[in-house]
Amino acid sequence: MRILTTHAAFNHSAGNDAEAEYDRLRDLARKEGDKMKQCFDRAHETYERGDRAEAKELSEEGKRHQQKKNAYNKQASEFIFRENNAQGRIADDTIDLHGQFVEEAEDIVEARIRDAQARGQTHLHIIVGKGNHSTGRVQKIKPRVEQICQEMGLDYATEENEGRLYVDLSGGRVNVPPPLPAQPGGGYPGGGYSGGGGGQQQHSGGYRPPQGHHQQQGQGQHHQQQGQQGQQEDELEKLAKKFLPKILRKLEGCCIVM
Repeated sequence: MRILTTHAAFNHSAGNDAEAEYDRLRDLARKEGDKMKQCFDRAHETYERGDRAEAKELSEEGKRHQQKKNAYNKQASEFIFRENNAQGRIADDTIDLHGQFVEEAEDIVEARIRDAQARGQTHLHIIVGKGNHSTGRVQKIKPRVEQICQEMGLDYATEENEGRLYVDLSGGRVNVPPPLPAQPGGGYPGGGYSGGGGGQQQHSGGYRPPQGHHQQQGQGQHHQQQGQQGQQEDELEKLAKKFLPKILRKLEGCCIVM
């Protein structure tokens, strides 16, 4: 069972290589997590039988699997962040958290907020997703992001698209969030995707997450760009057909919903 469906993790039409690499990393992390649990369970049973030496060995083996699990998840988090937040794909005042686990999203948001404040940025749009692919279709990332804002003393508001948050970085109050920002290339402004890279690309707002080992990322970008060049016009046409009725309803007084 995969941890997250690829089409839910990407905010664009990703190439097959990019999707496969993201799935590969998450699957490896899941397998290491299963091995970790097995080792810890066996260690507990062995300890209860009085064999403390074997229990210690099993515990150490479990810790090694835990380290590998964390390393694979870190690589997957960095990979999907680069894919969804590459320069030219998303507005400079926006970050997309699709494809992230809750704990990963926490680290990214806190670091991005501090980076933006240090550069004098006044606000930030955060795409948190609607939780369509979460258990019970419950948003998990959004409450954590709101908690981070509260702890940092920042006011925020849900945007017209409920899968997005507008955060004021200047310490002011947010009565009504501004309209959704236009995205590079005229694309749909994020949050409308169901879920949650290649190369060393610049991230929106200048933020870069910590770097890990990404042996296959350059190849993934190459194939992804080839696929996108041929699909761009079709994707724009599909997006126009899908979202134009919602935009018209918005002009009549309704809100766009992801």
